[in-house]
Amino acid sequence: MRVVSLVPSLTEAVAVTLPGLLVGATDWCTHPAGLEVARVGGTKYPDLDAVRALRPDLVLLNVEENRRADADALAAAGVPVRVTYPRTVDGALTELGDLLRDLGAPAEPEWLVAARRAWAAPPALSPRRAVVPVWRRPWIVLGGDTFAGDVLRRLGVVNLYAEHADRYPRPDLDELRGQAPDLVVLPDEPYLFTATDGPEAFPGTPCALLSGRHLTWYGPSLAEAPALLAAQLAAPVTHPGG
Repeated sequence: MRVVSLVPSLTEAVAVTLPGLLVGATDWCTHPAGLEVARVGGTKYPDLDAVRALRPDLVLLNVEENRRADADALAAAGVPVRVTYPRTVDGALTELGDLLRDLGAPAEPEWLVAARRAWAAPPALSPRRAVVPVWRRPWIVLGGDTFAGDVLRRLGVVNLYAEHADRYPRPDLDELRGQAPDLVVLPDEPYLFTATDGPEAFPGTPCALLSGRHLTWYGPSLAEAPALLAAQLAAPVTHPGG
């Protein structure tokens, strides 16, 4: 089987579990390190001609990561596609297990077994009311019904926008500050929030800088995500303001 992945987390999952199956991946597929496959552009605007030229038996896509237009174009060209859409940790673990089985894995890989074990009993953290920006200029935050939101919920984060009508609301900064959160969660992707880019917008409020890969990727990183994210949530930084 020849597989092209347009989803970074699935690229990692397939590459470490079934070496040699992948023949193509996006430029954003950075894990595992040293992966030697053809690159077919970005996740949002892949080179579909390059994808088709690889003669894939299957192309992996994701509802949030990729555009429906690209999935439809590949399907119309007769290229088999598989579209994932996990919105909970349990959903991600199930989709990963099903995908790897269907691709020929003889058994669940150890990393997936470890991920199930880790998420069965994640670290118990005190609940904190939080806003979770994933972009700025304009500000975009996590709403409800998202995989990352479920990850944080399991770690004690009470998302103040969890009941919003939009999955990714776009409040302005004054509104975000007006929520009076106990914590601001700032992942390093898709926007690269850092200690000097993000916390200054919320002076006096603790800001937790999180690994975006462990917050949003569903793959081998899930095994270490609970412990790593819990440690990062427990060590926020606070900009003094003024």
